[in-house]
Amino acid sequence: MSTPPRKLFGTDGIRGKANQPPMDAGTALRLGQATGRFFNRGSHRHRVVIGKDTRLSGYMLEPALTAGFVGAGMDVMLVGPIPTPAIAMLTRSLRCDLGVMISASHNLFEDNGIKLFGPDGLKLSDAQEAEIEALMDAPNFLESLAAPTRLGRANRLEDAPGRYIESAKASFPKGRSLDGLRIAIDCAHGAAYKVAPTVLWELGAEVVSTGVTPDGFNINRDCGATAPAKLAELVKERRADLGIALDGDADRLVLVDEQGRVIDGDQILATIAGSWHRQGRLVGGGVVATVMSNLGLERHLEGLGLSLHRTQVGDRYVGERMREAGCNLGGEQSGHVILSDFGTTGDGLVAALQVLALLVEERRPASEVCRRFAPLPQRLVNIRYTGASPLKDAEVTEGIAAAGERLGKRGRVLVRASGTEPLIRVMAEAEDEGEMRATVDDLAALIRARAAAGALRKAGAAE
Repeated sequence: MSTPPRKLFGTDGIRGKANQPPMDAGTALRLGQATGRFFNRGSHRHRVVIGKDTRLSGYMLEPALTAGFVGAGMDVMLVGPIPTPAIAMLTRSLRCDLGVMISASHNLFEDNGIKLFGPDGLKLSDAQEAEIEALMDAPNFLESLAAPTRLGRANRLEDAPGRYIESAKASFPKGRSLDGLRIAIDCAHGAAYKVAPTVLWELGAEVVSTGVTPDGFNINRDCGATAPAKLAELVKERRADLGIALDGDADRLVLVDEQGRVIDGDQILATIAGSWHRQGRLVGGGVVATVMSNLGLERHLEGLGLSLHRTQVGDRYVGERMREAGCNLGGEQSGHVILSDFGTTGDGLVAALQVLALLVEERRPASEVCRRFAPLPQRLVNIRYTGASPLKDAEVTEGIAAAGERLGKRGRVLVRASGTEPLIRVMAEAEDEGEMRATVDDLAALIRARAAAGALRKAGAAE
């Protein structure tokens, strides 16, 4: 039986412009009521833990969600600004029925989002999200909420950051420290602005911090994992051994070596995979990544005798494929890295600690340790459209197939629709950069032309 289409949920929870549907207080209230009702099963006291990043709109969404959960009969534990992986961890360790993270991840402050975790600390499946949406739309839904005597309570959990700090430190090899290392970290003025520098310092590093003065508006602005240029300059200026760039909710990681060069998620996956494979710690005989990961990563892993399992974009789908394939390492080129030995979702800080452990072990610079393969030239173009998706056009379908056949084993083509906005993403990679660029340009031109033709047909029909 197929899962019904979802209207609110995208590839990573619900996301949108703050104070506009679906990121308004009314929708958040309804979502809290429906999700609370969905997870309110059994006779025990039901509990939900809610965290957030540093966006101003978190002050609006947090109480709205709290009211919804209390009205559904759930007790609420509020933990304030804390990384997304901390919410996944706390949901399990506190034996909660549900975990909620209020964050739009790497987006700027104008946006916000809501991510949901089940009692196992895993993000909800498409089917579960569809059921919650159906509850929100049910005409008699309010009649099923808690009676006055069954309302929940809300309290603040003060030691939540400390719990995550200790959990993150426990992922670092016992008996080792970061003594003698100077580490620059950019917390993107986001959820990890306190906990991440603390972890590094307590493990013995000299820490140079930036992006640690949130004001509600500056999250991800010209900083963090999506904008590592300033961190690269800081690394060179302070002669740091490594730069760590997190995004607003700290589930994404980009590194900068001592020369100021950026190390993306594919290189991080290759670095950890090689280390764990040598130590006999890599489970499942391979790594899970998305369709966006570079072909160079796949070839590198093949050279180690390892497989690369590809899945659709979204760390939730990476996690699902990891469980299916029995792998304990997976991630995305963008920097989500899931290490299932330590957590259930992407954790930028814990992933960085695995790389730091390797620097300590090998006593070599990051520029040598973290450059595991030469990526194939790759280019991504986004095409905005109105009306029906041009991917449904026969000419576009034929053009994509023809481009893939032309590249053959020398490269690959990927064309997909965005899961959060009306965009078509056109990506190609090839051994020859000129061939790769020509492939992207030709496909982009074809898709723009067919999208424009579709928009004209729609306008004509409306008249």
